[in-house]
Amino acid sequence: MSRERAIREAKFGLGQVVRHRIYPFRGVVFDVDPEFSNTEEWWLAIPAEMRPRKDQPFYHLLAENQDSEYVAYVSEQNLLPDDTGTPLRHPQIQEIFDRTPDGSYQRRPGSAH
Repeated sequence: MSRERAIREAKFGLGQVVRHRIYPFRGVVFDVDPEFSNTEEWWLAIPAEMRPRKDQPFYHLLAENQDSEYVAYVSEQNLLPDDTGTPLRHPQIQEIFDRTPDGSYQRRPGSAH
């Protein structure tokens, strides 16, 4: 399956705001891997009982929790849509996205990601 086709079949799209189903953070999707594409060391650092399958989309998020902003890499099975409409404060969002009148995020023309 091609990367573009896999991204089209991903549950969440670029610019979509999502939240983690277990941990208290949310973020906006800025890239999608059709399946796990990080290091084995990263993978093994996840407790075995919580380790997600590798054969699913993984999302790169500009994420934030109550205390900080960061980049997160999260499996599809651990994400839910965030329909709160609350703007995200992550400082890198403005480098990649414009916020539309309806509160969603749209990729800026010519953005690097």
